[in-house]
Amino acid sequence: MKVSLKVEYACRVLAQLARHNGSGEWPHIEALATQEEIPANYLVQILNDLRNSGLIQSRRGKQGGYALARENDQVTLCDIICAIDGGLLEFNTEVKGQSGARLVELWAQVTAELEKMTRGITLEDMITSSHEGMYFI
Repeated sequence: MKVSLKVEYACRVLAQLARHNGSGEWPHIEALATQEEIPANYLVQILNDLRNSGLIQSRRGKQGGYALARENDQVTLCDIICAIDGGLLEFNTEVKGQSGARLVELWAQVTAELEKMTRGITLEDMITSSHEGMYFI
């Protein structure tokens, strides 16, 4: 299994938008591309996918930019992967031969567990470090 670069970039740009969430700021694509070191021309495609899936909003003009459509803790890793790749796992197992039916069952179990795990990770988790607020003496 391999996470696509497009999903990686989507997570990074959404984490950046999560940092601005609630501030009234709508960062421009150039700022997002610079802050997350993502090629701007590729970021346009990613932002379109995220907007079409309802995860972000966009506004045109000088005061325009991008903002999250939901609160940070309401956007999950599962949402992001599905918005970019169309689903979590894709497999082409056929119910053929003696083992086909069992393999389909196992892949369904793997998919269910992966969905459970990715639904438990939110943008809030992506921007909050477990070390924030901790002081070491």
